[in-house]
Amino acid sequence: MKQNRYLLCLLVCGLLLYFAVPRLGVFNQGLEGIFSITWLAFALIVIAGNLTALLYAPKKSAASTKPKAIQERKRARSYNR
Repeated sequence: MKQNRYLLCLLVCGLLLYFAVPRLGVFNQGLEGIFSITWLAFALIVIAGNLTALLYAPKKSAASTKPKAIQERKRARSYNR
C-alpha cells in the first residue's frame, strides 16, 4: 500500500512542477529568484525522497505472509529450559 502513496506523491509533485516551472523566474534578481531556486530545490528533494522510498522498499518475505494464528501457535510451542 505504501508504494501507491509514493507513486501518488510523485504524480502530484510532477503536476506541481508542470504548472510552476513556466511561471518561476530562476534568473530574476532578488527575492523572486531566490524563491524560485529554493522551490525547485525542495521539489527535487521531494522527488528524490519518494523515488528512494519506492525503489528501496523492503520486499515482503514468505514468513510474514503467513496468517498470525499459525505464527502464534509456533511461538506457543517453543520450550525454553
